[in-house]
Amino acid sequence: MTLSPVVALLLLGVGAPLIPGITTRTKAVFAGRRGAPVWQLYADLWKLWRRGLVYSTTTTWVFRLAPVILAATTLVAAALLPLDGSTAILAFAGDAVAFVYLLALGRFVLVLASLDTGSSFEGMGASREVAFASIAEVGLFVTIAGLAIASHSLSLTLMLGGGAPQATGRVPASAVLFAVSVFGLALAECSRVPVDDPATHLELTMVHEVMVLDNSGPDLALILYSSALKLGLFAAIILAILFPGARGSAWLSLGVLLSGFVVMGVAVGVVESMIARLRLPRVALYLAGASALALFGLILELQ
Repeated sequence: MTLSPVVALLLLGVGAPLIPGITTRTKAVFAGRRGAPVWQLYADLWKLWRRGLVYSTTTTWVFRLAPVILAATTLVAAALLPLDGSTAILAFAGDAVAFVYLLALGRFVLVLASLDTGSSFEGMGASREVAFASIAEVGLFVTIAGLAIASHSLSLTLMLGGGAPQATGRVPASAVLFAVSVFGLALAECSRVPVDDPATHLELTMVHEVMVLDNSGPDLALILYSSALKLGLFAAIILAILFPGARGSAWLSLGVLLSGFVVMGVAVGVVESMIARLRLPRVALYLAGASALALFGLILELQ
């Protein structure tokens, strides 16, 4: 009996804030510091949720609705993934394309919200966010194309879940290329180093953080939670690419999913500890390189 898709989705929803905490803890270990606890984001979300909302007089309903849509689209995208290694809650033909567009929709409304403030500073961040996303999405679609060829389907359940070829202990080279590509693109999608730095306060280098400067209280909590949830989504995708198919018992599925969160958090922490944030002109080259890895994997699948 495999882990229920509903329970797996709940596990993702509850456990996703651990990933940024593990990342921060890993960076602290590399720096020789004690660092914040891994559950720090939970405390931050609770503190923000209890605070009041402050809106600029220039903002409209677009700004107020954007954090809710961002969280909703991310949760629906999570429901399209076979998180338990078997099937997704919402599975249909072509849901892989819907997954990418749901993430794009969340980004789109967040960009609209930043422009709705009337701030040229936030408009600068929105412009950078869209420019980087336009390259990252190419890599995601190439990865989907490769997985679709391998599984002969455009459904994530068949690509990554019960309909995928079972893991045999030997990971194909194409799967490794897809996984590394997705990890590299995930750093851009989730606004992490080397594309962005969530802890920066330098005006000329801020990308995602400058877009949410006007958000406060529960709105900011939803944005931070959605970012952590996206990290969890990409961790689940990478895990499913490398070890596709059902994973046996419910406890095994639970352990594998949790292990994926831990590995993702540690991996992001290691990258952010060893690599500096790239200069903006070099970010496009980085994203092109990550997309090229997916293209090489696609070529291997076509052989």
